[in-house]
Amino acid sequence: MKKLLILALLAFGQMNGLMAQKNAKMAEIKFEETSHDFGEVYVDTPVVKYTFVFTNTGDAPLVLHSATASCGCTVPEYTKQPVKPGEKGQIAVTYNGYGMQPGHFSKTITINSNAKSERVRLYITGDITERPTEEKSDVFNKSRIF
Repeated sequence: MKKLLILALLAFGQMNGLMAQKNAKMAEIKFEETSHDFGEVYVDTPVVKYTFVFTNTGDAPLVLHSATASCGCTVPEYTKQPVKPGEKGQIAVTYNGYGMQPGHFSKTITINSNAKSERVRLYITGDITERPTEEKSDVFNKSRIF
């Protein structure tokens, strides 16, 4: 009988804890886009930037703890202040392909926050290519000083 009473109390305690968690206010992060394709990125102008925009769709302030890129060639800058429910924030990602060989690139940016979904991943892709010959001469001619 004692065991049955203890089990009943434990079950009641678990249900009570679950109900409290269900009613707790939580932040939630929702991105307009989670990936961006830069398309062609020319070897002679290899630095590109894109800004990911998100909204706090939860009912508590959203705090971004970190934004980490999969490579040193990618630098994320993110909103440091708490984002109130219903408000927007942003993560600006700069990719620097300087010194990279022509070809496809794919990078991941991992966002850690206090949101219900604690970890979100963003993706950038593109293709580093040589600039077509006629465009190279146009760039050279426009940059010359007479």
